[in-house]
Amino acid sequence: MARPLASPDTVAMADRRSTGFLLIFALAYVGGVIAYLPLLTLLLPIKVQAVAGLRRLDVLTAIAIAGAVAASVANVLFGYLSDRSRARGGGRRGWLAGGVVATAVAYGAIAVAATPTALILSVIGFQVAVNAVLAPMLAMMADEVPDAQKGVAGGLLAMANPVASTVAAILVGAASLGDAMRLAIVLAVVAGCTVPLLLTRVRPIADPGPRPEGGAMSRHDLLLAWVARLFVQVAGSALFIYLLYYLESVAPGMPPATIAARMGTVMILAYTLPLPIAVLVGRLADRSGRIKPFLFAAALVAAAGLVGMALADGFTSGAAAFCVYATGESVFLALHAGFAMQLLPDPRHRGRDLGLLNLTNTLPALLGPTLTWALATPTDYDTVMLVLAALTLCGGLTILATRRRR
Repeated sequence: MARPLASPDTVAMADRRSTGFLLIFALAYVGGVIAYLPLLTLLLPIKVQAVAGLRRLDVLTAIAIAGAVAASVANVLFGYLSDRSRARGGGRRGWLAGGVVATAVAYGAIAVAATPTALILSVIGFQVAVNAVLAPMLAMMADEVPDAQKGVAGGLLAMANPVASTVAAILVGAASLGDAMRLAIVLAVVAGCTVPLLLTRVRPIADPGPRPEGGAMSRHDLLLAWVARLFVQVAGSALFIYLLYYLESVAPGMPPATIAARMGTVMILAYTLPLPIAVLVGRLADRSGRIKPFLFAAALVAAAGLVGMALADGFTSGAAAFCVYATGESVFLALHAGFAMQLLPDPRHRGRDLGLLNLTNTLPALLGPTLTWALATPTDYDTVMLVLAALTLCGGLTILATRRRR
């Protein structure tokens, strides 16, 4: 007797990944973010101060520019190389493992760097190494997590920033630790987070192959998704640098030291609040099969938060508006990761295409500060906040213009 053909629903159920695998993948992504966030936001400035002294601003600027260029190129390169390995049957996990080892070597170079030039070169090496971790990892999500679960998987990625920020705060707060010990602890945490994913079995979802009839539409939609993320990320890059100055502008009577101390609490809240919301929204998007409305709503919330920051007249109102913005932005970026993966036009080039999409993380690092410098003054950030709100809203509207996905 002939076997009946499996229905699409049966195939979808067979492709579904367990909650355990989704959590293991999210843990690995947390490790990838821990690999760079504590170093670049807190540990590196301390190291620059030690080796550059009065030239610290010049050296840190050179590191930021050179590092952004290296990260952009490396992410595309390792995405492409992992595509080649996958096509030959080797998979992407080897690149991820090699990236962790290379990151350890780069940490060692940073720890022993005694001159500005040595530090700049070692950070460039670090950016190459950490992107050898991140590029194959995100391509693995595209390979092994079915579209029906990418909303939840993307929502779980939102835990990376609060966990990494907590690790950074603990390391900096432990005054008895030296630079080398801090980096060693970070490396141990990174390895502990990524090894479980390396030990999982490769189980790719059904590969439909390239779709010539829909490839042009997919590339068109992927370009729109790229533009949308770029619009939203510009505001995030600006606030990452200038948030302290903004809070000082809306609370001129508050001592700067008090503002700095309270800002730490605000950041923890702003990074933690979006996590359960992102997971819940991702779940709802998966169940409904409609992710675009949720992405637009998240962009709308972020834009509303920026408008609130422009209208704020004190620390509390400014901080509350920032938390609203951060919630909308974090949910948007978490959902966007899964959405963009569904738009990739050719499974053979997922790593390369995701590397190109990653440019939306590095280009705003140049655009956001430039826009703020042009529009803001030391005591007035209202205009720049309204412009950033408009750009964020444009990002949400751009998502709605995509044609292939609901």
